Amino acid sequence: MSGVGYVAVGAQVVVVVGGAPVLGGWMRQVRARLEGRAGAGVGQPWRDVRKLLRKEAVTPVGTGPAFRLAPLLLVATTAVVAALMPLASTRTPVSGSADLILVVALLALGTVALALAGLDTGTAFGGMGASREMTIAALVEPTILLAVFAVSIPVGSTNLAAIIAGTIHHPARPASPAGLLAVAALAVAVLAEAGRIPVDNPATHLELTMVHEAMVLEYAGPDLALVELGSQMRLAVLLGLLGSLAAPWGTATGGSLPLLGLALVLLVVKTALLGTLLAAAEVFWAKVRLFKVPELLAGSFLLALLAVVASYFLTGEAVR
Repeated sequence: MSGVGYVAVGAQVVVVVGGAPVLGGWMRQVRARLEGRAGAGVGQPWRDVRKLLRKEAVTPVGTGPAFRLAPLLLVATTAVVAALMPLASTRTPVSGSADLILVVALLALGTVALALAGLDTGTAFGGMGASREMTIAALVEPTILLAVFAVSIPVGSTNLAAIIAGTIHHPARPASPAGLLAVAALAVAVLAEAGRIPVDNPATHLELTMVHEAMVLEYAGPDLALVELGSQMRLAVLLGLLGSLAAPWGTATGGSLPLLGLALVLLVVKTALLGTLLAAAEVFWAKVRLFKVPELLAGSFLLALLAVVASYFLTGEAVR
């Protein structure tokens, strides 16, 4: 493996960590403009993180290691996912380990860590948010697995680098019935996993509708900064995964620095475009009732299952 592969891994992590708050600020700015407001600016999330890091860490009485380690686990697991996933290049030293099941397990580990932290506080809000989060995760994780598995059937591998490289060499796959169904299912799963409207509202503090915010109410100072940074990184990684599977063109498959630079620029453009579409849609969408969320996620699971069936039959016909 050439040095370009190591550069690609480092560049992906730097872009995700440094660009995730900017993506969040950009989405807030898009929403503000569409709602007729000036907005706080694209760099506001980074200013918030800097402000929180300067404050004193406050730990509720009675909490244990789960509460203190959850923010670090959330950021660490997301950073590992950003390094593993072929967001900019399919030829990296860790591309062989970028298995679908491993990536989903790492994302689930961050979710479980926050849920345990919410339970560790012993508050009603923390327990309520943890219960809701795990209910959503139990429906979202299988959907992500099935959706990506559907596009992996023609490749014959669950390795994300192999899937994206195979799609680049066969541009018609994303436009096939299986590809469209898988992307639609994955898009709904991304909304739920990232805690966005219509599944969750990251800007709300109403006790009857909170999911993610209910688990992190007791955090303050540097711990809250890590939680916010980790949540923004998860959104950036999930949008990057969606963009890489739906439109993988531009992802570097060789060991050239100019190609890697172009791939990073295209990654930023694709992720920003998806973030813009999501922010614009959130202006017109309303959050669904909590009891309707399982129905929405069950529908996305059904789309993913149909994508697997369609991919299996289409692959079988192609072989014949």
